[in-house]
Amino acid sequence: MQPTFQNIQEAAQRIAPLIHRTPVLSSESVNHISGAQLFFKCENFQKAGAFKMRGAANAVLSLSDEEAARGVATHSSGNHGQALAKAAQSRGIKAYIVMPETAPSVKKKAVAGYGAEIIMCKPTLQAREDTLAEVVKRTGAEFIHPYNDERVICGQGTAAMELIEDTTALDIVMAPVGGGGLLSGTAITTHAMLPQAQVIAGEPQGADDAYRSLQAGKILPSESPNTIADGLLTSLGTKTFPIIQELVSEIITVSDEEIMAALRLIWERMKIIIEPSCAVPLAAVLQQKEKFAGKKIGIILTGGNVDLEALLSKF
Repeated sequence: MQPTFQNIQEAAQRIAPLIHRTPVLSSESVNHISGAQLFFKCENFQKAGAFKMRGAANAVLSLSDEEAARGVATHSSGNHGQALAKAAQSRGIKAYIVMPETAPSVKKKAVAGYGAEIIMCKPTLQAREDTLAEVVKRTGAEFIHPYNDERVICGQGTAAMELIEDTTALDIVMAPVGGGGLLSGTAITTHAMLPQAQVIAGEPQGADDAYRSLQAGKILPSESPNTIADGLLTSLGTKTFPIIQELVSEIITVSDEEIMAALRLIWERMKIIIEPSCAVPLAAVLQQKEKFAGKKIGIILTGGNVDLEALLSKF
Protein backbone atom coordinates (compact mmCIF):
# COMPACT_ATOMS: atom_id res chain seq x y z
CA MET A 1 0.00 0.00 0.00
CA GLN A 2 1.36 3.41 -0.98
CA PRO A 3 1.53 5.83 1.96
CA THR A 4 -1.10 8.59 1.99
CA PHE A 5 -1.02 12.18 3.18
CA GLN A 6 -3.20 11.10 6.11
CA ASN A 7 -0.42 8.67 7.10
CA ILE A 8 2.03 11.61 7.00
CA GLN A 9 -0.28 13.76 9.16
CA GLU A 10 -0.49 10.90 11.68
CA ALA A 11 3.30 10.58 11.62
CA ALA A 12 3.63 14.31 12.36
CA GLN A 13 1.56 13.92 15.53
CA ARG A 14 3.40 10.74 16.54
CA ILE A 15 6.92 12.16 16.22
CA ALA A 16 6.28 15.69 17.53
CA PRO A 17 7.76 14.95 21.00
CA LEU A 18 10.98 13.55 19.47
CA ILE A 19 11.86 16.12 16.81
CA HIS A 20 12.49 19.83 16.35
CA ARG A 21 10.19 21.90 14.17
CA THR A 22 13.09 23.34 12.22
CA PRO A 23 13.15 26.93 10.93
CA VAL A 24 12.58 28.07 7.36
CA LEU A 25 15.25 30.62 6.38
CA SER A 26 15.75 32.83 3.36
CA SER A 27 18.58 35.03 2.12
CA GLU A 28 18.26 38.19 0.05
CA SER A 29 21.71 37.67 -1.45
CA VAL A 30 21.02 34.03 -2.41
CA ASN A 31 17.67 35.11 -3.90
CA HIS A 32 19.46 37.80 -5.90
CA ILE A 33 22.13 35.41 -7.16
CA SER A 34 19.59 32.72 -8.11
CA GLY A 35 16.94 35.03 -9.52
CA ALA A 36 14.28 33.14 -7.54
CA GLN A 37 12.63 33.43 -4.13
CA LEU A 38 14.05 30.56 -2.08
CA PHE A 39 12.83 29.21 1.26
CA PHE A 40 15.20 26.78 2.97
CA LYS A 41 13.78 24.20 5.40
CA CYS A 42 16.75 23.79 7.73
CA GLU A 43 16.88 20.12 8.70
CA ASN A 44 20.57 20.66 9.48
CA PHE A 45 19.15 21.92 12.81
CA GLN A 46 17.18 18.71 13.33
CA LYS A 47 17.97 16.32 16.20
CA ALA A 48 20.81 13.99 15.18
CA GLY A 49 21.65 16.65 12.58
CA ALA A 50 19.44 15.56 9.68
CA PHE A 51 15.89 14.98 8.39
CA LYS A 52 16.45 11.25 8.89
CA MET A 53 15.36 11.70 12.52
CA ARG A 54 11.78 12.10 11.29
CA GLY A 55 11.57 8.75 9.51
CA ALA A 56 13.52 6.89 12.20
CA ALA A 57 11.33 8.32 14.96
CA ASN A 58 8.13 7.39 13.12
CA ALA A 59 9.37 3.85 12.53
CA VAL A 60 10.52 3.32 16.14
CA LEU A 61 7.35 4.81 17.63
CA SER A 62 5.17 2.68 15.31
CA LEU A 63 6.56 -0.59 16.73
CA SER A 64 4.49 -2.70 19.10
CA ASP A 65 5.97 -3.23 22.58
CA GLU A 66 6.80 -6.82 21.60
CA GLU A 67 8.67 -5.70 18.46
CA ALA A 68 10.43 -2.87 20.29
CA ALA A 69 11.71 -5.22 22.98
CA ARG A 70 13.86 -7.00 20.37
CA GLY A 71 15.45 -3.74 19.26
CA VAL A 72 15.96 -2.25 15.81
CA ALA A 73 18.67 -2.73 13.19
CA THR A 74 19.74 -1.09 9.96
CA HIS A 75 22.66 -0.48 7.63
CA SER A 76 23.72 3.13 7.14
CA SER A 77 26.77 5.17 6.16
CA GLY A 78 25.71 7.81 8.62
CA ASN A 79 22.59 9.92 9.04
CA HIS A 80 19.96 7.16 9.15
CA GLY A 81 22.14 5.20 11.56
CA GLN A 82 22.50 8.22 13.82
CA ALA A 83 18.80 8.96 13.70
CA LEU A 84 17.74 5.37 14.39
CA ALA A 85 20.21 5.12 17.27
CA LYS A 86 18.81 8.30 18.83
CA ALA A 87 15.18 7.31 18.27
CA ALA A 88 15.85 3.89 19.82
CA GLN A 89 17.62 5.50 22.77
CA SER A 90 14.60 7.74 23.36
CA ARG A 91 12.35 4.65 23.55
CA GLY A 92 14.88 2.78 25.70
CA ILE A 93 15.51 -0.03 23.22
CA LYS A 94 18.60 -1.50 21.56
CA ALA A 95 19.84 -0.35 18.15
CA TYR A 96 22.27 -2.32 15.95
CA ILE A 97 23.83 -0.25 13.16
CA VAL A 98 25.84 -1.87 10.34
CA MET A 99 28.25 0.75 8.97
CA PRO A 100 30.78 0.58 6.12
CA GLU A 101 34.41 1.02 7.16
CA THR A 102 34.54 4.15 5.00
CA ALA A 103 31.75 5.97 6.88
CA PRO A 104 32.84 9.44 8.09
CA SER A 105 34.35 9.29 11.57
CA VAL A 106 32.02 12.06 12.78
CA LYS A 107 29.06 9.82 11.96
CA LYS A 108 30.57 6.73 13.61
CA LYS A 109 31.18 8.73 16.80
CA ALA A 110 27.63 10.06 16.81
CA VAL A 111 26.09 6.59 16.39
CA ALA A 112 28.21 5.27 19.25
CA GLY A 113 27.32 8.33 21.32
CA TYR A 114 23.63 7.45 21.11
CA GLY A 115 24.36 4.06 22.64
CA ALA A 116 23.99 1.89 19.54
CA GLU A 117 26.05 -1.20 18.80
CA ILE A 118 28.08 -0.61 15.62
CA ILE A 119 28.97 -3.55 13.38
CA MET A 120 31.54 -2.64 10.71
CA CYS A 121 31.52 -4.11 7.19
CA LYS A 122 33.15 -3.67 3.78
CA PRO A 123 31.88 -0.64 1.81
CA THR A 124 29.64 -2.51 -0.62
CA LEU A 125 25.86 -2.88 -0.61
CA GLN A 126 26.23 -6.67 -0.63
CA ALA A 127 28.44 -6.58 2.46
CA ARG A 128 26.02 -4.24 4.23
CA GLU A 129 23.02 -6.45 3.47
CA ASP A 130 24.80 -9.70 4.37
CA THR A 131 26.10 -8.29 7.66
CA LEU A 132 22.67 -6.89 8.52
CA ALA A 133 21.03 -10.27 7.82
CA GLU A 134 23.44 -11.88 10.31
CA VAL A 135 22.63 -9.22 12.94
CA VAL A 136 18.86 -9.63 12.51
CA LYS A 137 19.19 -13.43 12.72
CA ARG A 138 21.32 -13.15 15.88
CA THR A 139 19.19 -10.55 17.70
CA GLY A 140 15.67 -10.76 16.27
CA ALA A 141 15.77 -6.97 15.85
CA GLU A 142 13.29 -5.20 13.56
CA PHE A 143 14.98 -4.06 10.34
CA ILE A 144 14.26 -0.38 9.67
CA HIS A 145 15.28 0.27 6.07
CA PRO A 146 16.89 3.70 5.51
CA TYR A 147 14.25 4.65 2.92
CA ASN A 148 12.33 1.68 1.48
CA ASP A 149 9.85 1.56 4.36
CA GLU A 150 6.39 3.20 4.51
CA ARG A 151 6.95 4.32 8.12
CA VAL A 152 10.18 6.05 7.13
CA ILE A 153 8.66 7.66 4.01
CA CYS A 154 5.79 9.08 6.09
CA GLY A 155 8.16 10.47 8.71
CA GLN A 156 10.28 12.16 6.05
CA GLY A 157 7.15 13.67 4.48
CA THR A 158 6.57 15.75 7.61
CA ALA A 159 9.46 18.08 6.69
CA ALA A 160 7.67 19.26 3.55
CA MET A 161 4.43 19.55 5.53
CA GLU A 162 6.05 22.02 7.94
CA LEU A 163 7.78 23.86 5.08
CA ILE A 164 4.48 24.40 3.26
CA GLU A 165 2.68 25.41 6.46
CA ASP A 166 5.37 28.00 7.21
CA THR A 167 5.55 29.65 3.78
CA THR A 168 3.23 31.38 1.35
CA ALA A 169 2.10 29.27 -1.61
CA LEU A 170 5.15 27.75 -3.29
CA ASP A 171 5.49 27.11 -7.02
CA ILE A 172 8.08 24.36 -6.58
CA VAL A 173 9.27 22.14 -3.73
CA MET A 174 12.76 20.63 -4.08
CA ALA A 175 14.74 17.92 -2.31
CA PRO A 176 17.82 15.88 -3.16
CA VAL A 177 17.36 12.23 -4.11
CA GLY A 178 19.37 9.21 -3.01
CA GLY A 179 17.17 6.27 -2.04
CA GLY A 180 14.08 8.42 -2.42
CA GLY A 181 12.56 8.29 1.08
CA LEU A 182 12.59 12.06 1.52
CA LEU A 183 11.65 12.78 -2.09
CA SER A 184 8.69 10.40 -2.11
CA GLY A 185 7.38 11.71 1.24
CA THR A 186 7.87 15.26 -0.01
CA ALA A 187 5.99 14.46 -3.23
CA ILE A 188 2.98 12.95 -1.41
CA THR A 189 2.78 15.94 0.94
CA THR A 190 3.20 18.57 -1.76
CA HIS A 191 0.67 16.90 -4.05
CA ALA A 192 -1.90 16.97 -1.21
CA MET A 193 -1.20 20.46 0.16
CA LEU A 194 -0.19 22.32 -3.03
CA PRO A 195 -1.66 20.38 -5.96
CA GLN A 196 -0.53 23.03 -8.48
CA ALA A 197 3.11 22.98 -7.30
CA GLN A 198 5.84 20.95 -8.96
CA VAL A 199 8.18 18.62 -7.09
CA ILE A 200 11.69 18.67 -8.57
CA ALA A 201 14.71 16.74 -7.30
CA GLY A 202 18.42 17.40 -7.54
CA GLU A 203 20.86 14.52 -8.02
CA PRO A 204 24.66 14.33 -8.44
CA GLN A 205 25.86 13.45 -11.94
CA GLY A 206 28.21 10.94 -10.33
CA ALA A 207 25.26 9.08 -8.77
CA ASP A 208 22.47 9.68 -11.27
CA ASP A 209 20.61 6.37 -10.98
CA ALA A 210 17.29 8.06 -10.07
CA TYR A 211 17.49 10.28 -13.17
CA ARG A 212 18.30 7.26 -15.35
CA SER A 213 15.58 5.16 -13.68
CA LEU A 214 12.90 7.76 -14.48
CA GLN A 215 14.07 7.86 -18.11
CA ALA A 216 14.04 4.06 -18.35
CA GLY A 217 10.75 3.57 -16.48
CA LYS A 218 12.33 1.00 -14.16
CA ILE A 219 14.82 0.99 -11.29
CA LEU A 220 18.40 1.07 -12.56
CA PRO A 221 20.70 0.40 -9.58
CA SER A 222 23.48 2.78 -8.65
CA GLU A 223 26.78 1.26 -9.80
CA SER A 224 30.10 2.63 -8.52
CA PRO A 225 28.70 6.07 -7.63
CA ASN A 226 31.34 8.77 -7.25
CA THR A 227 30.33 12.12 -5.78
CA ILE A 228 31.15 14.43 -2.89
CA ALA A 229 27.46 14.18 -1.91
CA ASP A 230 28.03 11.06 0.17
CA GLY A 231 24.44 10.97 1.44
CA LEU A 232 23.08 10.30 -2.07
CA LEU A 233 24.91 7.14 -3.11
CA THR A 234 22.06 4.65 -2.74
CA SER A 235 19.65 3.32 -5.38
CA LEU A 236 15.91 3.96 -5.39
CA GLY A 237 13.73 1.47 -3.55
CA THR A 238 10.73 -0.55 -4.71
CA LYS A 239 8.47 1.54 -2.46
CA THR A 240 9.95 4.95 -3.34
CA PHE A 241 10.29 4.58 -7.12
CA PRO A 242 6.56 4.30 -7.99
CA ILE A 243 5.76 7.41 -5.91
CA ILE A 244 8.57 9.38 -7.56
CA GLN A 245 7.53 8.12 -10.99
CA GLU A 246 3.95 9.33 -10.39
CA LEU A 247 4.44 12.60 -8.51
CA VAL A 248 7.90 14.05 -9.27
CA SER A 249 8.07 16.35 -12.30
CA GLU A 250 11.78 16.22 -12.97
CA ILE A 251 15.21 15.23 -11.67
CA ILE A 252 18.06 17.61 -12.50
CA THR A 253 21.63 16.32 -12.31
CA VAL A 254 24.54 18.52 -11.21
CA SER A 255 28.32 18.16 -11.14
CA ASP A 256 30.44 18.02 -7.99
CA GLU A 257 31.83 21.44 -8.92
CA GLU A 258 28.30 22.86 -9.01
CA ILE A 259 27.49 21.17 -5.68
CA MET A 260 30.60 22.69 -4.07
CA ALA A 261 29.75 26.16 -5.42
CA ALA A 262 26.21 25.92 -3.99
CA LEU A 263 27.54 24.58 -0.69
CA ARG A 264 29.98 27.44 -0.44
CA LEU A 265 27.24 29.96 -1.25
CA ILE A 266 25.08 28.73 1.65
CA TRP A 267 28.02 28.61 4.05
CA GLU A 268 29.16 32.12 3.12
CA ARG A 269 25.85 33.93 2.63
CA MET A 270 23.59 32.17 5.15
CA LYS A 271 26.25 31.38 7.78
CA ILE A 272 24.94 27.86 8.35
CA ILE A 273 26.74 24.53 8.05
CA ILE A 274 25.20 22.00 5.69
CA GLU A 275 26.58 18.81 4.20
CA PRO A 276 27.24 18.48 0.45
CA SER A 277 24.09 16.46 -0.25
CA CYS A 278 21.98 19.43 0.93
CA ALA A 279 23.43 21.75 -1.67
CA VAL A 280 22.32 19.63 -4.64
CA PRO A 281 18.86 21.24 -5.17
CA LEU A 282 20.34 24.76 -4.94
CA ALA A 283 23.01 23.70 -7.45
CA ALA A 284 20.17 22.65 -9.79
CA VAL A 285 18.50 26.07 -9.41
CA LEU A 286 21.78 27.86 -10.14
CA GLN A 287 22.45 25.60 -13.14
CA GLN A 288 19.06 26.35 -14.72
CA LYS A 289 18.30 29.92 -13.68
CA GLU A 290 15.95 30.58 -16.59
CA LYS A 291 13.68 27.68 -15.60
CA PHE A 292 13.40 28.92 -11.99
CA ALA A 293 13.43 32.70 -12.56
CA GLY A 294 10.93 34.51 -10.35
CA LYS A 295 9.52 31.30 -8.83
CA LYS A 296 8.80 30.71 -5.14
CA ILE A 297 10.79 27.60 -4.30
CA GLY A 298 10.95 25.59 -1.08
CA ILE A 299 14.19 23.63 -0.65
CA ILE A 300 14.75 21.02 2.04
CA LEU A 301 18.28 21.34 3.45
CA THR A 302 18.69 17.76 4.53
CA GLY A 303 21.43 17.79 7.16
CA GLY A 304 24.53 19.27 8.68
CA ASN A 305 26.64 16.29 9.71
CA VAL A 306 29.82 17.40 8.01
CA ASP A 307 33.17 15.63 8.33
CA LEU A 308 35.00 18.96 8.36
CA GLU A 309 38.52 17.57 7.95
CA ALA A 310 37.55 15.59 4.86
CA LEU A 311 35.49 18.42 3.38
CA LEU A 312 37.90 21.27 3.98
CA SER A 313 40.66 19.32 2.26
CA LYS A 314 38.64 19.69 -0.97
CA PHE A 315 38.55 23.48 -0.86
